[in-house]
Amino acid sequence: MFRISSDYNNVCSKPSTHKTKLKENKMDTLNQGKEDKNKDIIENNNKNNSGNRNTKSAQFKVAFITQAAVIAALYVVLVIMFNYCSFGPIQFRIAEALTILPYFTPAAIPGLFVGCLLSNILGGAAIWDIIFGSIATLIGAIGTYALRKNKWLAPLPPIIANTLIVPFVLKYAYGSEGIFAMFFVTIGASEFIVCGVIGMILLFALNPVRNVIFKGVE
Repeated sequence: MFRISSDYNNVCSKPSTHKTKLKENKMDTLNQGKEDKNKDIIENNNKNNSGNRNTKSAQFKVAFITQAAVIAALYVVLVIMFNYCSFGPIQFRIAEALTILPYFTPAAIPGLFVGCLLSNILGGAAIWDIIFGSIATLIGAIGTYALRKNKWLAPLPPIIANTLIVPFVLKYAYGSEGIFAMFFVTIGASEFIVCGVIGMILLFALNPVRNVIFKGVE
Protein backbone atom coordinates (compact mmCIF):
# COMPACT_ATOMS: atom_id res chain seq x y z
CA MET A 1 0.00 0.00 0.00
CA PHE A 2 2.81 2.38 0.80
CA ARG A 3 4.47 1.88 -2.57
CA ILE A 4 1.26 2.31 -4.47
CA SER A 5 0.53 5.51 -2.62
CA SER A 6 4.02 6.83 -3.21
CA ASP A 7 3.92 6.03 -6.89
CA TYR A 8 0.51 7.55 -7.18
CA ASN A 9 1.74 10.78 -5.58
CA ASN A 10 4.74 10.92 -7.86
CA VAL A 11 2.60 10.44 -10.95
CA CYS A 12 0.12 13.05 -9.82
CA SER A 13 2.80 15.60 -8.92
CA LYS A 14 4.46 15.55 -12.33
CA PRO A 15 1.61 17.23 -14.26
CA SER A 16 1.31 19.79 -11.50
CA THR A 17 5.02 20.61 -11.72
CA HIS A 18 4.84 20.78 -15.50
CA LYS A 19 1.87 23.15 -15.35
CA THR A 20 3.68 25.34 -12.85
CA LYS A 21 6.69 25.59 -15.12
CA LEU A 22 4.47 26.47 -18.04
CA LYS A 23 2.85 29.23 -15.99
CA GLU A 24 6.25 30.51 -14.91
CA ASN A 25 7.45 30.55 -18.51
CA LYS A 26 4.35 32.42 -19.57
CA MET A 27 4.85 34.95 -16.78
CA ASP A 28 8.49 35.40 -17.74
CA THR A 29 7.47 35.94 -21.36
CA LEU A 30 4.82 38.47 -20.35
CA ASN A 31 7.24 40.31 -18.04
CA GLN A 32 9.88 40.37 -20.74
CA GLY A 33 7.33 41.76 -23.17
CA LYS A 34 6.36 44.46 -20.70
CA GLU A 35 9.99 45.36 -20.11
CA ASP A 36 10.61 45.60 -23.85
CA LYS A 37 7.56 47.83 -24.26
CA ASN A 38 8.71 50.05 -21.39
CA LYS A 39 12.15 50.31 -22.93
CA ASP A 40 10.62 51.27 -26.27
CA ILE A 41 8.45 53.91 -24.57
CA ILE A 42 11.43 55.34 -22.68
CA GLU A 43 13.54 55.42 -25.86
CA ASN A 44 10.75 57.15 -27.78
CA ASN A 45 10.31 59.68 -24.99
CA ASN A 46 14.03 60.36 -24.94
CA LYS A 47 14.04 60.84 -28.71
CA ASN A 48 11.06 63.19 -28.50
CA ASN A 49 12.65 65.18 -25.67
CA SER A 50 15.91 65.40 -27.57
CA GLY A 51 14.04 66.53 -30.68
CA ASN A 52 12.14 69.16 -28.70
CA ARG A 53 15.38 70.47 -27.16
CA ASN A 54 17.02 70.68 -30.58
CA THR A 55 13.99 72.50 -32.00
CA LYS A 56 13.91 74.97 -29.11
CA SER A 57 17.66 75.53 -29.41
CA ALA A 58 17.34 76.24 -33.14
CA GLN A 59 14.42 78.60 -32.56
CA PHE A 60 16.39 80.42 -29.86
CA LYS A 61 19.39 80.88 -32.15
CA VAL A 62 17.25 82.20 -34.99
CA ALA A 63 15.40 84.62 -32.69
CA PHE A 64 18.66 85.75 -31.05
CA ILE A 65 20.42 86.47 -34.34
CA THR A 66 17.34 88.17 -35.79
CA GLN A 67 16.87 90.46 -32.81
CA ALA A 68 20.57 91.31 -32.65
CA ALA A 69 20.62 92.16 -36.36
CA VAL A 70 17.51 94.35 -36.12
CA ILE A 71 18.88 96.25 -33.11
CA ALA A 72 22.24 96.78 -34.84
CA ALA A 73 20.46 98.08 -37.93
CA LEU A 74 18.29 100.44 -35.87
CA TYR A 75 21.36 101.83 -34.12
CA VAL A 76 23.12 102.50 -37.44
CA VAL A 77 20.03 104.12 -38.95
CA LEU A 78 19.57 106.44 -35.98
CA VAL A 79 23.22 107.51 -36.03
CA ILE A 80 23.06 108.22 -39.76
CA MET A 81 19.77 110.12 -39.41
CA PHE A 82 21.13 112.25 -36.57
CA ASN A 83 24.72 112.31 -37.75
CA TYR A 84 25.04 116.04 -37.05
CA CYS A 85 24.70 115.51 -33.30
CA SER A 86 26.07 111.98 -32.90
CA PHE A 87 29.76 112.94 -32.87
CA GLY A 88 31.95 115.62 -31.30
CA PRO A 89 32.64 117.00 -27.79
CA ILE A 90 29.02 118.08 -27.44
CA GLN A 91 27.09 115.14 -28.79
CA PHE A 92 23.55 113.94 -28.44
CA ARG A 93 23.52 110.41 -29.86
CA ILE A 94 19.85 109.42 -30.01
CA ALA A 95 20.83 105.85 -30.85
CA GLU A 96 22.16 105.44 -27.30
CA ALA A 97 18.56 105.27 -26.10
CA LEU A 98 18.61 101.72 -27.49
CA THR A 99 21.07 100.74 -24.75
CA ILE A 100 17.98 100.12 -22.62
CA LEU A 101 17.09 97.10 -24.78
CA PRO A 102 19.26 94.56 -22.89
CA TYR A 103 16.62 94.97 -20.19
CA PHE A 104 14.38 92.94 -22.52
CA THR A 105 16.73 90.65 -24.42
CA PRO A 106 20.38 89.52 -24.25
CA ALA A 107 20.46 89.74 -28.05
CA ALA A 108 20.71 93.50 -27.63
CA ILE A 109 24.25 93.15 -26.25
CA PRO A 110 25.94 92.06 -29.51
CA GLY A 111 23.37 94.07 -31.47
CA LEU A 112 24.33 97.35 -29.79
CA PHE A 113 28.05 96.60 -29.98
CA VAL A 114 27.96 95.81 -33.70
CA GLY A 115 25.63 98.76 -34.36
CA CYS A 116 27.94 101.19 -32.59
CA LEU A 117 31.01 99.73 -34.29
CA LEU A 118 29.47 100.04 -37.77
CA SER A 119 28.14 103.52 -37.02
CA ASN A 120 31.54 104.79 -35.96
CA ILE A 121 33.16 103.27 -39.04
CA LEU A 122 30.53 104.69 -41.43
CA GLY A 123 30.64 108.03 -39.63
CA GLY A 124 34.37 108.35 -40.29
CA ALA A 125 35.32 108.20 -36.62
CA ALA A 126 38.96 107.94 -35.51
CA ILE A 127 40.26 104.44 -34.93
CA TRP A 128 40.38 104.92 -31.13
CA ASP A 129 36.79 106.12 -31.18
CA ILE A 130 35.78 103.08 -33.21
CA ILE A 131 37.43 100.81 -30.66
CA PHE A 132 36.81 102.46 -27.30
CA GLY A 133 33.50 104.09 -28.18
CA SER A 134 32.14 100.67 -29.17
CA ILE A 135 33.60 99.10 -26.03
CA ALA A 136 31.86 101.74 -23.91
CA THR A 137 28.55 100.82 -25.51
CA LEU A 138 29.28 97.12 -25.01
CA ILE A 139 30.07 97.61 -21.31
CA GLY A 140 26.91 99.65 -20.88
CA ALA A 141 24.80 96.97 -22.61
CA ILE A 142 26.24 94.19 -20.44
CA GLY A 143 25.62 96.29 -17.33
CA THR A 144 22.02 96.96 -18.30
CA TYR A 145 21.43 93.25 -18.83
CA ALA A 146 22.97 92.50 -15.43
CA LEU A 147 20.61 95.00 -13.79
CA ARG A 148 17.52 93.93 -15.75
CA LYS A 149 15.65 92.95 -12.58
CA ASN A 150 15.47 96.61 -11.60
CA LYS A 151 14.24 98.82 -14.42
CA TRP A 152 15.19 102.03 -12.62
CA LEU A 153 18.85 100.99 -12.53
CA ALA A 154 18.91 99.71 -16.12
CA PRO A 155 19.99 103.00 -17.77
CA LEU A 156 22.87 103.64 -15.34
CA PRO A 157 25.57 101.39 -16.90
CA PRO A 158 25.62 103.07 -20.34
CA ILE A 159 25.54 106.52 -18.71
CA ILE A 160 28.51 105.68 -16.48
CA ALA A 161 30.49 103.78 -19.14
CA ASN A 162 30.24 106.53 -21.76
CA THR A 163 30.82 109.32 -19.25
CA LEU A 164 34.07 107.70 -18.10
CA ILE A 165 35.42 106.55 -21.49
CA VAL A 166 34.27 108.95 -24.23
CA PRO A 167 35.95 112.11 -22.78
CA PHE A 168 39.34 110.40 -23.11
CA VAL A 169 38.51 109.50 -26.71
CA LEU A 170 37.61 113.11 -27.46
CA LYS A 171 40.77 114.39 -25.84
CA TYR A 172 43.36 111.97 -27.19
CA ALA A 173 41.78 110.63 -30.40
CA TYR A 174 40.50 113.96 -31.71
CA GLY A 175 42.56 116.44 -29.72
CA SER A 176 39.38 118.33 -28.88
CA GLU A 177 40.09 121.71 -27.33
CA GLY A 178 38.54 122.86 -24.11
CA ILE A 179 38.63 122.05 -20.43
CA PHE A 180 39.03 118.30 -20.09
CA ALA A 181 36.71 118.13 -17.08
CA MET A 182 33.94 119.73 -19.13
CA PHE A 183 33.95 116.75 -21.48
CA PHE A 184 32.78 114.59 -18.57
CA VAL A 185 30.00 117.09 -17.90
CA THR A 186 28.79 117.38 -21.49
CA ILE A 187 28.98 113.65 -22.23
CA GLY A 188 27.43 112.76 -18.88
CA ALA A 189 24.57 115.22 -19.41
CA SER A 190 23.83 113.99 -22.94
CA GLU A 191 23.93 110.35 -21.83
CA PHE A 192 21.63 111.09 -18.92
CA ILE A 193 19.07 112.69 -21.24
CA VAL A 194 19.32 110.04 -23.96
CA CYS A 195 19.61 106.91 -21.79
CA GLY A 196 18.01 108.06 -18.55
CA VAL A 197 15.06 109.95 -20.03
CA ILE A 198 14.46 108.86 -23.63
CA GLY A 199 15.66 105.33 -22.84
CA MET A 200 13.23 105.00 -19.93
CA ILE A 201 10.38 106.28 -22.08
CA LEU A 202 11.28 103.58 -24.58
CA LEU A 203 11.38 100.98 -21.80
CA PHE A 204 7.89 101.80 -20.57
CA ALA A 205 6.58 101.90 -24.15
CA LEU A 206 7.96 98.45 -24.98
CA ASN A 207 7.27 96.74 -21.67
CA PRO A 208 3.58 95.91 -22.38
CA VAL A 209 4.51 94.18 -25.67
CA ARG A 210 7.84 92.66 -24.63
CA ASN A 211 6.52 89.09 -24.99
CA VAL A 212 5.58 89.81 -28.60
CA ILE A 213 8.60 91.80 -29.79
CA PHE A 214 11.25 89.86 -27.90
CA LYS A 215 9.58 86.46 -28.05
CA GLY A 216 11.95 83.50 -27.94
CA VAL A 217 14.85 85.32 -26.31
CA GLU A 218 14.65 86.35 -22.68
